Amino acid sequence: MTQITFLTGPELRRRWSDEERRRILAAAFARGAVVSTVSRQFEVSTSLIYKWRQQALAGDPGAGAAVGFAPAVMLAAPATAALPDTPAIIVELPNGARLRIGSHASAALVTASLRALR
Repeated sequence: MTQITFLTGPELRRRWSDEERRRILAAAFARGAVVSTVSRQFEVSTSLIYKWRQQALAGDPGAGAAVGFAPAVMLAAPATAALPDTPAIIVELPNGARLRIGSHASAALVTASLRALR
């Protein structure tokens, strides 16, 4: 007696339109989204989603995602008056040198300053 096995599920070579790819990519890479969850939802492999994303970022027109420049917005620099004028730390060295370190100073700047005065 012969046996026949029927395989069910999504087609092995499914074709995705550009609109479907854009929708899947938008869902997969939205804030808080999990790619594996989106891949199960749309019945597409996670590796294919990452491949589409890589193609879209490379500017491949067949990737189905629009690639372009985002507008940049320049904000005014914060006023220096907003930073405290009083130092957080005052270091007095034995040779009489005094270093005032503000609370807004970066760790790299403090380290370089102390090494220079050593």
